[in-house]
Amino acid sequence: MSALNDRIPVTILTGFLGAGKSTLLNRVLKDPVMKDAAVIINEFGDVGIDHLLVESSGDSIIELSDGCLCCTVRGELVDTLANLMDAVQTGRVKPVKRVVIETTGLANPSPVMQAIMGNPVIATNFELDGVVTVVDAVNGLQTLDNHEEARKQAAVADRLIVSKKAMAEATDGLEKRLRALNPRAVMMDADSAEAGSAAVLVNGLYDPATKIADVGRWLQDEDAHGHHHHDHHGHADQDPHDVNRHDASIRSFSIIEEKPIDPMALEMFIDLLRSAHGEKLLRMKAIVSVSDRPDRPLVLHGVQSIFHPPVRLPAWPGEDRRTRMVLITRDLPEAFVKDLFDAFLGKPRIDMPDRAALSDNPLAIPGMRI
Repeated sequence: MSALNDRIPVTILTGFLGAGKSTLLNRVLKDPVMKDAAVIINEFGDVGIDHLLVESSGDSIIELSDGCLCCTVRGELVDTLANLMDAVQTGRVKPVKRVVIETTGLANPSPVMQAIMGNPVIATNFELDGVVTVVDAVNGLQTLDNHEEARKQAAVADRLIVSKKAMAEATDGLEKRLRALNPRAVMMDADSAEAGSAAVLVNGLYDPATKIADVGRWLQDEDAHGHHHHDHHGHADQDPHDVNRHDASIRSFSIIEEKPIDPMALEMFIDLLRSAHGEKLLRMKAIVSVSDRPDRPLVLHGVQSIFHPPVRLPAWPGEDRRTRMVLITRDLPEAFVKDLFDAFLGKPRIDMPDRAALSDNPLAIPGMRI
């Protein structure tokens, strides 16, 4: 099992048609940090690279004038990543320190995320570093109203980049809507200096300079920002006029556990969650204190039913040694997930199933011992 910082970080750049992904990408590629990056573009996408193409380094890999590599998706994304890795390992192209994948504007980002996590060979060499979603300030509210893909793009993002603010009459409504959909994402103005640098693409567990784990930034929790983002529960805790009816089914919430968790209980909880409710689990990130090695926390990262291979950190990155899980779900209530988690931990609750009741549940996975 390789350490997280041994793998090449991958950032997914997404956003609806016309949101401004190509403009942002071209600005970011001018950052000297990106000279060792590879950019993967779906050939049916709407991105145009402004840079002069210098030479072909492989069947579908070209080198840009500033040193970046660029390749198009021909067939499956997994094949493109595998070909890129093979080209690097055989010396046909220079080593790559980062990959950026630009999705088509109509794409649900989940399959792209799953392609990185779900293939054993790809997961050995690459890690999903983050999702950056560009949202158009002029048409963003209407797009969110009319397109489920746009809502998913916003909900799973680590960073939300609001573009074309200067052209919009007001952006307060859009930003409030995005914050309701995804309360933990870092929101930026596309015209800001930070959004035009490579920093906009970095969201990894490890700080790229120090290689020290930064769990707070990765989970986007109170450790990273000095305050706690309020969880979103649809209409339950907000004025219904503030939340679009389509958004109410999407929730972002956290689970925090003080005591180390039995590894078998954790495994069964994850297995049941992803097998029975995977399509409703838009994203999950966690650092877990496991009872067999409480000094070495476990890192989990999942999208729907696909999870990245679990990774043990060499040590806790800070004083906080609690288990922290951040989940983004669609039509999967927070109370249900937390009660399921408590049941596997053996916490009996009034009028709720304890471990014994759960084992008799006809919906439980056949053959699972609890």
